[in-house]
Amino acid sequence: LPFFVVIYYSLIDNPINKQFVFLDNFKEVLTNDAFRMASKNTLLFSVAAVPLAVVISLVFAVILESKISFRSQLRASFLCPLMVPTASVVLVWQVMFHKQGTVNQLLEMMGGEPTDWLKTPSGMIVVVIMFLWKNIGYNMILFLAGLSNIPGDLMEVATLEGAGPCYRFFHLKLRYLSPTILFVTILSLINSFKIFREVYLLTGDYPDALYMLQHFMNNTFSLLEYQKLSSAAIIMGLVMSVIIALLFIVEYWFGKDVE
Repeated sequence: LPFFVVIYYSLIDNPINKQFVFLDNFKEVLTNDAFRMASKNTLLFSVAAVPLAVVISLVFAVILESKISFRSQLRASFLCPLMVPTASVVLVWQVMFHKQGTVNQLLEMMGGEPTDWLKTPSGMIVVVIMFLWKNIGYNMILFLAGLSNIPGDLMEVATLEGAGPCYRFFHLKLRYLSPTILFVTILSLINSFKIFREVYLLTGDYPDALYMLQHFMNNTFSLLEYQKLSSAAIIMGLVMSVIIALLFIVEYWFGKDVE
């Protein structure tokens, strides 16, 4: 029902007059400078953050799967960011990346130039690092579950036949992990499109280089422009659906020979 309500609101001029305007709201949103900037920033953020989140969490999962000491402790430490309130996390990051913060002090000690991280395009780096810090642990647990489902007999046979660690990883483990990689990628993509609280608490309503789609949604909702909000939500949903469909196609062709 909410889905059809969103479609209805996207096709009328406002909730009071309720005059049918067809695609006018979509045209207005697509030509809106704020929406374009938010879309560009969100896509750039997703392109940078999602692959890093998938690759880094997979690397950590492979390391923890090996016979190393303190596996349980390391696994628990990676999940700690999920238990820390967002406001507390943002406060720490503000102290670290403030113009007079810890990171700039370290840069000055090494002869570098201080940067106003939170008020320049460099702020995107801060948000990407924060996203990775918060999401890698959960993704890693999913990869560990996927690695545990790979047949042990297959790995033993490959080892006996002379397959090295790199061959076993790229030609065997990755094939069996393709459904998990797909799920983690989709989950990370959705989380990247939902990024808002952290950026909002760091920078406020209109952070320019860090103005994300959820900022646009929040500000549009505050102005009670439900028709624009609904149109923007549908556009964002369509874009995500296309990307996810492409990911399913890639996963099908990559892992179709795995029984």
